[in-house]
Amino acid sequence: MVLGHAHRRHSLTTSNRSSIDSTRGEDNVTNEDETVVDADQGNMLTHIISQLRPGADLSRVTLPTFILEPRSMLERITNFMAHPETLLPMPAIDDPVERFVSVVKFYLSGWHIKPPGVKKPLNPILGETFTCYWDYPDHTRGLYISEQTSHHPPKSSYFYMAPEHHIRIDGTLKPRSKFLGNSAASMMEGIAVMRFLNRGERYFITQPNMYARGILFGKMKYELGDHSFVRCPESGLSADIEFKTKGYFGGTYNAIGGFIKDTKTDTNLYELSGLWTEEMYIKDLTTGKKQLLFDATHARETPPKARPISEQDERESQRLWQKVTAAIKARDQDTATDEKSRIEDMQREEAAKRLDDGVDWHPRLFRQVKGGHGGSEEGEEDLDFIINAKIDGKTPEEQTKQILHIAAILPGQEAPNRRFSIPSRKSSRESVSHSAHQHPPSHPQQSIPEDLIDFGGDSATPATAASAQQQQQPNHADHVAQQQHPGLQEPLVPTQSPAPQQKQKQTRGIEHTLVRTDSETGGSEEFVDAES
Repeated sequence: MVLGHAHRRHSLTTSNRSSIDSTRGEDNVTNEDETVVDADQGNMLTHIISQLRPGADLSRVTLPTFILEPRSMLERITNFMAHPETLLPMPAIDDPVERFVSVVKFYLSGWHIKPPGVKKPLNPILGETFTCYWDYPDHTRGLYISEQTSHHPPKSSYFYMAPEHHIRIDGTLKPRSKFLGNSAASMMEGIAVMRFLNRGERYFITQPNMYARGILFGKMKYELGDHSFVRCPESGLSADIEFKTKGYFGGTYNAIGGFIKDTKTDTNLYELSGLWTEEMYIKDLTTGKKQLLFDATHARETPPKARPISEQDERESQRLWQKVTAAIKARDQDTATDEKSRIEDMQREEAAKRLDDGVDWHPRLFRQVKGGHGGSEEGEEDLDFIINAKIDGKTPEEQTKQILHIAAILPGQEAPNRRFSIPSRKSSRESVSHSAHQHPPSHPQQSIPEDLIDFGGDSATPATAASAQQQQQPNHADHVAQQQHPGLQEPLVPTQSPAPQQKQKQTRGIEHTLVRTDSETGGSEEFVDAES
């Protein structure tokens, strides 16, 4: 299960001690939590890790493919929504305390979903996307959209909505990997905000850190550790849940503990206990009654459905990584490594080209959060990114149409017409100059503004609007160009005749003249073909 985490405190007892290296006993360890590394694999791990020091950042370290899970982190996040029996009923519960308890139950229900042993999901590349959906027994649907919105540091942003059930989830996961000696840790930063739209409630959710023990010697073991929180500012209820790692001399694996508190009265209402891999219990501190909250041993998750790979874009997770995941499943480590390296090399080449061209990258499906005082997402700054669309339909049907207009999610669905262009500033000027020399246009030609996203709506795009304006006012080309391209980085626009409002010097070969207007000073510069 993957959510997010912001401001977390570490365990105060055993888990704090065990967050650093130690030699541990083997009681209460299941085979599903272990990975036995053979001699060759162990030597490879030792060679990689030996170059590091405790506390080093592992985000730039290429790990061997035998410890990788055959799916991207963007897909693994869907573990969060894999138990619809705990997810969908929550907004219909009238009592606010019972509703909050149901949220805690839902939160704890997904951690048992993981591959056997110690496996790390594939790191998404910048701009990678993954979409999927769930068909529920009540004939409703859940829809999911995700994108890798940053690579260094890594940030995976996601959006989920079940319109008929009034549930919306926005989240950004920001893992930071650290080497701790004989252990590696993923510090799971970020946050998820779950909204019950029919209640006007938000639930801010974080997650525990993840530890891989025994990476240099002994058996590799997977653990969750430290504190996570569920908070509802509207009701004043909060849950502090500790995922306990095994201590030096005692304790057990996979244990949890914690309390649900009414922050308005500073009163603990419930106590939580059990194992996140097995049975978890809740105790009413008023009545003393203890009952089963969730039984992970008999729970069966509902994985999402995705479009066929043949319908997916080249940068969608399952298509992007299909050769890598196939090789991992076939235990063909050589092919998996080669294919993984090919994708990583492509990403490095793209980053180098953007650097050379002076172009900043921006997400295609998400935008930066508008936080701060008075912002539309005030208090949600830790999300960093949120879906770049307004989902405000008055009915579930209208909301579903709005979501499907963001990205292709369902089989057979045509991809929405979302144009995303970040042209090279250098290459755009060169191409305009070349075009002016070779084919002087009868009307000024407008470049597409940088960072343009076309949602395919009924209104005209900026480029279309500019074209219509030119036809109505052919003698104001420079003025139109100045509006469309403000600032000193304005592309050069070819012109046929001088605008009457502006003073321009007549030059020979006027059809080959390029005029650039400074939006701040109002001055103009003429560029004339030397061969004219």
